[in-house]
Amino acid sequence: MKNKNQNKFRIFANNAYAVKTVWNISKRQVIHLAIGSIIHYVEWIFMSIFFLRYVIGAIEREAPFKEIMMFIGICFAACCSLEIYSSYRKAVVYPCTENKIYRCLYRKLYAKARNVELRCFEDADFYNRYTMALENSADKMISSVRILFEVLFGVVAAAAAFWSMFSIDKWSVLFVISPIIGNFVFGALMNKIWGGRYVDTVKNNRIAEYVNRVMHLAEYAKEIRYSSIHELMMKRYNDAMDGNAKVADKYGRKAIAYTWAQNVTTFALVFEGIMIYAAYRTIVSQTMGLAELAIMFTAMSTSSWILIGLFNNFTEALKNGQFLEYFRTFMEYKEKIPENQDGIMPEKIRSIEFKNVCFEYKENEPVINNLSFEIEGDKVCALVGHNGAGKSTIIKLLFRLYDPTSGEILVNGINIKEYNLKAYRKQFSAAFQDYKVMAMSVKDNVLMGEKFENPDETAERALKCAGVWDKVSSLSNGIDTIMTKEFDNDGAVLSGGEQQKIVVARAFAQQASVKVFDEPSSALDPIAEYDLYKGIMNESKGHITLFISHRLSSVKDADEVFMLENGTVIEQGTHRQLMDMDGKYCEMFTKQAQNYLADENYKEGVAI
Repeated sequence: MKNKNQNKFRIFANNAYAVKTVWNISKRQVIHLAIGSIIHYVEWIFMSIFFLRYVIGAIEREAPFKEIMMFIGICFAACCSLEIYSSYRKAVVYPCTENKIYRCLYRKLYAKARNVELRCFEDADFYNRYTMALENSADKMISSVRILFEVLFGVVAAAAAFWSMFSIDKWSVLFVISPIIGNFVFGALMNKIWGGRYVDTVKNNRIAEYVNRVMHLAEYAKEIRYSSIHELMMKRYNDAMDGNAKVADKYGRKAIAYTWAQNVTTFALVFEGIMIYAAYRTIVSQTMGLAELAIMFTAMSTSSWILIGLFNNFTEALKNGQFLEYFRTFMEYKEKIPENQDGIMPEKIRSIEFKNVCFEYKENEPVINNLSFEIEGDKVCALVGHNGAGKSTIIKLLFRLYDPTSGEILVNGINIKEYNLKAYRKQFSAAFQDYKVMAMSVKDNVLMGEKFENPDETAERALKCAGVWDKVSSLSNGIDTIMTKEFDNDGAVLSGGEQQKIVVARAFAQQASVKVFDEPSSALDPIAEYDLYKGIMNESKGHITLFISHRLSSVKDADEVFMLENGTVIEQGTHRQLMDMDGKYCEMFTKQAQNYLADENYKEGVAI
């Protein structure tokens, strides 16, 4: 019971958190929401009860027609004036303030998303919470503020309506019990059902959204048309929709029962009951006049709708509180590798050492096993091995995208955890294997937001080093051409190899202590690959160059080669030294050479 009460308190606390957040961003929005709520209830109570009471009373006491018309005219003028303000609020105030709130909130969310460690995005549960934090969070924040004032002023309005009923017949307020039961008992049960349905459908909705994305994005168009993947995608979509249907069935019977009970107690019992009671007093006991009957019925109707509104707001507050829990817990998550971690400011990297490093993505599934190796000075080093040997994981650990499960990584003799993280990562530039091309200009895709004294010259030089300048310079807008046609019909759609060269140019553009190339030639033909590695070697002076390649022909000129297997170094040395060992490296190199030359008798050193 204690945990249940704590959860309820947390839900309400989340709404208070939302109000505070919106207030800090836009006090103007909060103030106008408060004024709008006050006006709404004042108009409602005044027009449905007090206006009607005055007009009927004036008619019964035979007040002059001029007096009645003057009162009606003043009310009409007041309503028109308030409508002008309402139009201004909706057309001017809210669009401006909401835009500010959206911008500030999502900037905070995106900053936090950038700050959390990479492992979080590979955790399905965490990613689900992140997507729910993103889902209409700004709308829910603003809704929480509106609900606060709707509840506060709704209570005052309900009290005014009850007082009006009590002044006519003190027993009439008993009819309020029925809508209270309908809304706050059966309605609360319905709220649990809707909340449960939402949580149970999150995964299915994500699958459906993924299929929708795949079906309309241009990058998937070719695969969909020349393969049978469409049927598989439709199966996943249909399975997700079937899953949602099962969820609906799971809650369906209870939802029907609770909805029926809520509607009967909220509407039928109230209005039928009060009509019977009023009819008895008017016709049988003759203790109530028609004017009082009309006013009491109107007051009861107003009270019921106010109570319905209060419950709906209360329910929405509960829903918002549950949804905002995802936002709040995401924003309050304590990163294990925070991007803003302070520490020692790194100098130029002169040495890298892995000491007995172990790492696993999942518990009891090691990827790196007791790995130890060292790089000293400005060398060109290569990490080679079969797929799954741990090559790319080593780079992720070096960049501190992950931390080792055990062991330590030293840079310049200092554990990398001691460095200022942002400054430490600035010491590296990289072309990743799983690269992404942004829907921005070629120049932006090369410079990636970094500041340079001569950005155009820097981008041009990097593109020349990567061997793609001729192609880029032939585009309609040169380095300012937008890549992809997603937002620009004049955008360029380059081949996979050309895109990869532009990604490699990112590493060439940066002035870094360590430059990393992760399978930089996977989309290139052998001649283009040769030219690319020649460019990498030409640019390797004055810093450590580290590259990963499964094509061993590209590592022959490296100063040191590390042969990996099952997450550890099994052989180490120059290409010639490893060939002389006649071990795993020699075996792998010879097999690849045979494939290139179609000569089973090929041996290293034999003239071809």
